[in-house]
Amino acid sequence: MITKIAKFLLWLAFALVLVGAFFWAPLKEGLGPYTRVLYFHVPVAWMSVVFFLIAAYYSVMYLRKKEIIYDAYAKISNEMGILFAILATVTGSIWAKMIWHSFWNWDPRETSIFILLLIYGAYFSLRAALEQEDRRARLAAVYSLLAFVTVPFFIFIVPRIYFSLHPDPVINAQGKVNMEARQRIVFFSSLITQTIFFLWVFSIRLKQARVKYRLRELNESKLFEE
Repeated sequence: MITKIAKFLLWLAFALVLVGAFFWAPLKEGLGPYTRVLYFHVPVAWMSVVFFLIAAYYSVMYLRKKEIIYDAYAKISNEMGILFAILATVTGSIWAKMIWHSFWNWDPRETSIFILLLIYGAYFSLRAALEQEDRRARLAAVYSLLAFVTVPFFIFIVPRIYFSLHPDPVINAQGKVNMEARQRIVFFSSLITQTIFFLWVFSIRLKQARVKYRLRELNESKLFEE
């Protein structure tokens, strides 16, 4: 019953965020109707960082305990991370087309997330190239940790070193959340709601991985007994 109530409240929160983004929050001067992209672009970019961090954590756990389930968790985390990095790239490109009349400008932020996509794309190429499970898990864990080291650099540092076309100068001119009260409410509501929702989806995927892992252990134990 609690789960059903939680799901209902989560979907209700999503509906309220959509209503707030499209009908309640005022438009930002200089961005006009394209302000609404902000409420979805930033949360998916944030989620990509969260999942890459979780992948790094599970990679450490695998290297420490050598249990293959942690490799599965790290793989799922990196899948989620690269998915949200792609969504951040797509929503950012839509914004760029609306504002600068071009989907891609090789802006520092666009360039840095493109490089990050290549880095994490190589993670899955590495996994696909290795057949031996233990070796694949070990090398993938090491690579995942090294890849995460680049995340803060490409997401937070590089875009702020060079001049960017990114709307930070409009949205964040004083280095803080420079929004009208209703914009701030919708923005943080969207960020919190999407974080909870996608972590819930992530937990479902982890449960599925645990079930597969236990079934595999059960089958292996039966084969050993035979």
